[in-house]
Amino acid sequence: MSAAEEVVAEGHQAVEAVPKRAMTLGTGTSLVVLAALLIVPLFVKNFIIFQMTMLLIYGLAVLALNILTGGSGQFSLGQSAFYAVGAYTSAVLMEHANINYALTIPVSAVVCFGFGYLFGKPALRLSGVYLALATFALATAMPQLLKLNFLEHWTGGVQGLVVTKPDAPFGLPMSQDMWLYYFTLIVTLAIYIFSVNLLRSRSGRAFMAIRDNEIAASSMGVNVALYKTLAFGVSAAITGVAGSLGAIAVQFVAPDSYTITLAISLFLGMVVGGVGWLPGSFVGAAFIIFVPNMAESISKGLSGAVFGVLLFLVIYLVPHGARQIAIMGQQLAGRLKKN
Repeated sequence: MSAAEEVVAEGHQAVEAVPKRAMTLGTGTSLVVLAALLIVPLFVKNFIIFQMTMLLIYGLAVLALNILTGGSGQFSLGQSAFYAVGAYTSAVLMEHANINYALTIPVSAVVCFGFGYLFGKPALRLSGVYLALATFALATAMPQLLKLNFLEHWTGGVQGLVVTKPDAPFGLPMSQDMWLYYFTLIVTLAIYIFSVNLLRSRSGRAFMAIRDNEIAASSMGVNVALYKTLAFGVSAAITGVAGSLGAIAVQFVAPDSYTITLAISLFLGMVVGGVGWLPGSFVGAAFIIFVPNMAESISKGLSGAVFGVLLFLVIYLVPHGARQIAIMGQQLAGRLKKN
């Protein structure tokens, strides 16, 4: 084998090893987590069930960002815009067209995929900080666009729209919150499995090749323009599904619910969970949901400062996020087995 062939072979192995070993949990751990997600809602109050539903929803949005940033290496601060489009698509279809809530979710995914793909086209000329600024501008503009007069009949303008929360089908003896939780869990599992398989596929390897070295990827035959826009489209579609589920769970959509603050929170969740580690998306979602509440319980007047200190400690102690903790746990378990 020539030196060039060895380099190609080594590169192929490095790219293929990432999704198989570092992108997912082990089978045993996955089954334990799934069992907990199925059983816990049976023994807690509706408010806790609602919080768990929101954790899954934000986890999907963070996972979408992880595919874009951790998978293809494109930075985005505009996920709140795609989240808003998905939320409003479901809200408008449910309240104005009387379409079943479950049917609005794939429609939101298709609409947001098109939106993300089209946005990714001009974004091809940008990278790094400049791409982040472009997506930041998108997130900043979206709440104002939703308030435009000619859209007010559909979006409700500043006042927003009230969304009807669905009852459990087939007369199932469960509350609305519990049914919506299990419905969200099914959607989340489907998208999670799809995301894992995507990153293990040829397209996923193309994403990661672009992330690691765009010039090398192009020289090896990867269509950089196609895969970068495809990553934007897939990420936007998953974020749109999260937005739809969020609108149904919260029962309300309004422009000021989808500001740049939401986009930054999702980016923060990705960093805390571990960039490129899909299970960490839900750890990051838990952080952005529960830690602000913890900070407020410690000091209501200085909750922002407390949250900042907690965030600083997390980044300082575990700079690679939850993924670093998972790796340390695996290493410790391996040592215990040897002993």
